[in-house]
Amino acid sequence: MIDLGVSKLALIAVVALIVVGPERLPKIARMAGNLFGRAQRYMADVKSEVSRQMDVEEFKKLREESVSAFKDVESSLQSTVQEAGANLSDQADIFENNFTRAPLDEKEVLSKSIRQGRKSWGVRRAARPVWFKHSTGMRTRVQSGAARMKRFHHSANK
Repeated sequence: MIDLGVSKLALIAVVALIVVGPERLPKIARMAGNLFGRAQRYMADVKSEVSRQMDVEEFKKLREESVSAFKDVESSLQSTVQEAGANLSDQADIFENNFTRAPLDEKEVLSKSIRQGRKSWGVRRAARPVWFKHSTGMRTRVQSGAARMKRFHHSANK
C-alpha cells in the first residue's frame, strides 16, 4: 500500500496550490472528498454483497445437510414403524388365538343404545351451543312443573 506521510502530503498540497491556484483549490478539494467518500461507500457495498453471498452459500450448504439428515431420520422412522407394525400384528394374532371376547349382556346393549348416537336426546341437546339456545329462547336449565306454574302465575299477577 502507498505510504503517505506528513511530508509527502504537504508536498502534494503545495504542488496542487501552485498548479490549480488558490481560487479553485477549495472546490477541487471538496470534489476530491466527495469522490473519496463515494469510493469508500462503493467498497463497503461490495464487501457487504460478498459477505451476503457467502452467507447464502453457507445457508444452502446447511439446508442441504439438514434435508439429508431429515431424510435419514424419516427413513429410519419408517423402518422402525414397519418393524413395530409387524411385531404388533404378530402379537395381535397370538392374543386373538388365546382369548375370546365375552358376549354383552342385554342391559349393556340397552344402556349403550340409549345414550349413544346422533338421535339420543342428551347428545342432541348438548350439541347446540349456548349462544344459540339464548338467542332462540330455548331453555338451558331443567325446571319442574311446579316451578314453571309459579313463574307463570307470578308474571300473570303483575
